[in-house]
Amino acid sequence: MLDTTAVTETSHHLYPLIGDLGLILMTAGVAVLLFKKIKQPLVLGYLIAGFLAGPHFYLFPTVKDIHNVEVWAEIGVIILLFSLGLEFSFKKLMKVGGSASITASIQIVCMIGLGYLTGQLLGWSQIDSIFLGAILSVSSTTIIIRAFEELGVKSQKFARIVFGALIVEDIVAILLLVLLTTISVSQQFSGIELMQSAVKLVFFLILWFIAGIFFVPTFLRKAKNLLNDETMLIVALAMCLMMVMLASAAGFSPALGAFIMGSIIAETTKAERIEHLVKPVKDLFGAVFFVSVGMLINPQTLAEYWLPVLIITIVTIFGKTMSTTFGALVSGQPLKQSVQAGTSLAQIGEFSFIIATLGMSLSVTSKFLYPIVVAVSAITTFTTPFLIKSSSGIYSFIERILPEKILKRIEDYSYSAQTIKSESNWKIFLKANVIQIVIHSVIILGVIILSSRYIIPQSSESQWDRILITVVMFIVLSPFLWALALRRVAIKAMDEIKRNSKYKGPVTLILFIRICLTLFYLGLLLNSFLSPFIALGALIVLVGGGILFPKKLQKVYYYLENHFIKNLNSREISEKLRRRSELTPWDGHMAIFEVPSESNIVGKTLSELRLRETMGVNIAIIKRGEKMINVPSRNEVIFPKDILYIIGTDEQILVFESYIEKSRSLDETKASEVVLQKIQITSDDFAGKSIRDAQLREKTNGLVVGIERNNERILNPESEFILNKNDTIWLVGDKQLISQYCKLC
Repeated sequence: MLDTTAVTETSHHLYPLIGDLGLILMTAGVAVLLFKKIKQPLVLGYLIAGFLAGPHFYLFPTVKDIHNVEVWAEIGVIILLFSLGLEFSFKKLMKVGGSASITASIQIVCMIGLGYLTGQLLGWSQIDSIFLGAILSVSSTTIIIRAFEELGVKSQKFARIVFGALIVEDIVAILLLVLLTTISVSQQFSGIELMQSAVKLVFFLILWFIAGIFFVPTFLRKAKNLLNDETMLIVALAMCLMMVMLASAAGFSPALGAFIMGSIIAETTKAERIEHLVKPVKDLFGAVFFVSVGMLINPQTLAEYWLPVLIITIVTIFGKTMSTTFGALVSGQPLKQSVQAGTSLAQIGEFSFIIATLGMSLSVTSKFLYPIVVAVSAITTFTTPFLIKSSSGIYSFIERILPEKILKRIEDYSYSAQTIKSESNWKIFLKANVIQIVIHSVIILGVIILSSRYIIPQSSESQWDRILITVVMFIVLSPFLWALALRRVAIKAMDEIKRNSKYKGPVTLILFIRICLTLFYLGLLLNSFLSPFIALGALIVLVGGGILFPKKLQKVYYYLENHFIKNLNSREISEKLRRRSELTPWDGHMAIFEVPSESNIVGKTLSELRLRETMGVNIAIIKRGEKMINVPSRNEVIFPKDILYIIGTDEQILVFESYIEKSRSLDETKASEVVLQKIQITSDDFAGKSIRDAQLREKTNGLVVGIERNNERILNPESEFILNKNDTIWLVGDKQLISQYCKLC
C-alpha cells in the first residue's frame, strides 16, 4: 500500500526547490528583457535579478532554501566551463601568436602581484589577498566581445591581440583554480608544493587530452547513426560529468574536468552540433549561477566597504590598462595597438566570479570579498565601452607627452620584434625530441599508475597472476616504449645537424637519454608487479625481444599514431571537405599550402609566378595572419608564411605541391634568416634611382615593403618609385644579403 505520509513529505520537500527555481527564472527573465532593451550586458541583469530575489532585498519574495540554489549554481559552473571548453580547443591555443601570449602573461603576473599588494595594504588576510590577485588577473570574454560588436572594432588589428590574450587567460584561470584549491586546502604557500601541483596538473592534462582525442572522436564516429539531437545532448553531458568525476577523483576541481572534456570534444566533427545543443542548457544554468552570485550582494556590506570597492576598481582599470599596454609593447606591438589592447582588457568578469565562488565554497575567504568583487565587476563592465572608445584619445595624449626619442625607440623595437625568422635545424630537432619524451613518458607512467592502483589491488597475491598482469601491461606499453627509445623524429633536421661536428655530442646525448628513460620505465613496470630477481630476468628477456622484433612494434605504433592524428585533425579535414564541396562541384577542388619562409617565390607577384599558365591552378584566397585576401589580383605579392588556397584538379594540385617543395632555398645548410630590416640611403649613387634600377630585390633576395621620408610612410611602394638621399627603406629578405647591401648604401 502506498505510504501517503512519505508522499506528502516528499511533496513538501519539493515545493521550496520548485518555488525557488521559479522565482529565480522569473526575476532573471524580467532582468534579461530590461537589459536587452537598454543594450547592456545580460550578466549585469542576472546580478540585479539575484539581488532582488536574495535575502537582502525585502520588497520582493525571497528564495527560501539557499542550499538548493548553491547546488544549481555548482551545476551552472560545470556547464559554463564545459561550454567554454567547446569554444576553446587546445590547438587554438597552440596557434595563438607569441605577441598575445607575452601580453597576457605579463598582464596576469602584474595583476596577481598588484591585487595581492592591494589586499595587504587594505589589511586583509594573506588568503584574501591571494584570491583578490587571481580575481583581478582575468578579464571578461563576454563583455569584451559584446563591446567590440557594438563599437564595430572586431576587425581592427588590436582586436587580434585581445582575443589571443583572452584565450591564454582562460587556460591560466583554469590553472589558478587548481593552485588556489591546493593553497586553500593545505593553508601553506610552499613553492615546492605548488610546483608539485603544477606538475601533477600538466601530467593529467596531457594524459586526459591524449586519451580523450584517441577514444572520444572514434566513439562519436562509430555511433553517428544512433545520435539524434536528443541522444547527442545526453551523451555529451554524460561525457562531461564523467570527466568531472575523474577530475574530482584526481584531486582537482569539477570545473577543470568539465573544461577538459569540452576542449576534447572541440576537436571532433560534432563540436559545432554539440555546442548548439548545449547552448540552451548553458543559458539556463548560467543564469542560475549569475543570479546566485547576485544574491550575495549585501547593500550594508557595500556601504561599509565602499572605499575598498573604489580602490580595487581604480586598481583594476589603471592596473590592467597599464600592464596590458606594457605587455603588448614588450611583445613588439606598436604603441597605438598596445594602448587599445590595454583599454579593452580593463575589467573582470565570469572567471572572477568562479574564483570568488571557490573561495566561498572552501570557506577560506572573508564574506566581504564576494560582494566587493561583484560591485567592481559591475562598475568595470560599464566603463569598458567608454575606455575602448577613448583609446585613440589616450594614445594621442601619451604620444604628446612622451619624448620623441622614446617614441622612436618604441617604434624601432616594434619593427625589430616582428622580424620573420626560420627555425634552425637544432631547434627543430630539440623541440621534436622534447615532445617525444614528454608525451610517451606521460602515457607510460599513466598506464603504470592506473594499473598499480586499480588492477593489482583486485588481483590475488599469486605470483603467476602478477606475471600475467605484467605481460599484459608490457604488450600494451611496448609500442610506446619502442617509440620513446628508438623512433627517429625530425629526421631531415637531424641529418643536417650531423654534418656539423659541433652538435654530434648533444645529439648523441639526447638519444642516450631516451634509451635510459625507456629502460627506467620498463624497470619501474616490472618492479611494481614482480620481485626484484624475477624483474631483472624479465627485463633482459623483454629488452631482447624488443631488439629482435622492432618492425612489429613500429607497425603497431604507427597505426596508433595515425589513428590519433586522424582524430585530432578530423574537424579541420571535415571543414576542408565541406568547403571543397561548396566551392568546387566539378572535377577540381581546393587545397591549402603554407609558403615556407625560405621559399624562392617569396617577394614575387602572382603575375611573375604564372601559376595558371604553367600548372593550371588558381589562387582563390591568400591568408596572411588574420587577413584574408579573396581572389587576389595579379600584382599581389607572396610573403613568407602566407597560406595559399589553391584550386585545381588532383594532378594539378600534386604538381603545385612538388613546386612548393622545390621552391625552398637550395642552400639550407646555412639556415638563412628572413628578416624585416631597415636601410638608410646615405650614398649619392642611389639617389634619383627607382627601386627597380637600384636592384633591391635582386641583390637582397627580398621585397621593399615600406619607405620613410620626411616623417611620412609609403607602404608597399611601386617598383618605379624614385629614391632620395636619407630615405629609410624597409626590406623583407635574406639577413646576410641585406647586411651586405647596407654597406653599399
